[in-house]
Amino acid sequence: MAELDLDAKIKQLDATMHSIEQVLDFDGMRREIAELEQQVAAPDLWDDQANAQRVTGRLSTLQGELERVSGLRSRLDDLAVLAELAEEEGDEDTRAEAEVELGRIAQSIEALEVRTLLSGEYDERDALVTIRSGAGGVDAADFAEMLMRMYVRWAERHKYPVEVFDTSYAEEAGIKSATFEIRAPYAYGTLSVESGTHRLVRISPFDNQGRRQTGFAAVEVVPVLEQTDEIDVPEDEIRIDVYRSSGPGGQSVNTTDSAVRITHLPTGIVVSCQNEKSQLQNRASAMVILKSKLLVRKRAEERAKLDELRGDVQGSWGDQMRSYVLHPYQMVKDLRTEYETGNTQAVFDGAIDDFIEAGIRWRRGQDGSDAAADHSGS
Repeated sequence: MAELDLDAKIKQLDATMHSIEQVLDFDGMRREIAELEQQVAAPDLWDDQANAQRVTGRLSTLQGELERVSGLRSRLDDLAVLAELAEEEGDEDTRAEAEVELGRIAQSIEALEVRTLLSGEYDERDALVTIRSGAGGVDAADFAEMLMRMYVRWAERHKYPVEVFDTSYAEEAGIKSATFEIRAPYAYGTLSVESGTHRLVRISPFDNQGRRQTGFAAVEVVPVLEQTDEIDVPEDEIRIDVYRSSGPGGQSVNTTDSAVRITHLPTGIVVSCQNEKSQLQNRASAMVILKSKLLVRKRAEERAKLDELRGDVQGSWGDQMRSYVLHPYQMVKDLRTEYETGNTQAVFDGAIDDFIEAGIRWRRGQDGSDAAADHSGS
């Protein structure tokens, strides 16, 4: 019976893997890799550095994805051979080894399956993450920096490149805000479920009476736009200010006015960039960030109109989305999915994949409910 169970589980995983390969368009991925490899081989590729970076970055991403899926498929095929060998020879040790590998592969396939739930228009894009401290004074600023570290550590765990565009340091500790980009396949679709208000409860290290304090921080995730995206920003709708880059505690890190702040006058959206030495480069990066935020704002307004027509009075699903409690007990809990863990240190060290996966599945359920509501109301 054990052999039949093992065989049935392998066949079930094989079927799941096959559907994943179809959804991810394995063949299309190979074709795009071949096309990009031809572009990379062109002698004039680096004449246009921005395009060259886009092409090489996309090629590296796709090759990594293909290697990940191919490696998983290979492991699954090897497992089938191992299970067959165990059955033929009646080898309990080999069967036990196959069971352990089965569990590992099932976990990897489940994580990959979550990717197939990301089918939004911009889900496959890189992600721009902005974190702002909210109510709670210095504790909130410190919490905002803890969240930034958490997401950077998450990216490092997956070997995803991170580029910090702007950091505004608070006076005593932590940060007022930070904007950074995470470059990865489906980074936006994956991290967009992290948008919303995060809450920290702990004994404040900044309170000399050792009292419990609550701090809030807002996380915003938007997709990185490409040159082909149509977002027009007229020159008369923006104000551009230049200033010197600064580090923690107001320390000057640049002797020239290279940092750029752009204010979009109609909406009041303000973006900054100070990571480049060139004012021109900082301005270009800031415009990319601004356009990305305007795109998300436009989509949110369109959704709000649909909700109004449908009579939806619920607030945004991302608000008050997660609590991090360090006292009187240790618990991180997502308020939407009910997923929780007592290992708070691991979470702050970037172990948030389970939260993200639960959020993606939760959102898919919400989208299904919305679609059903739209259908019934039509």
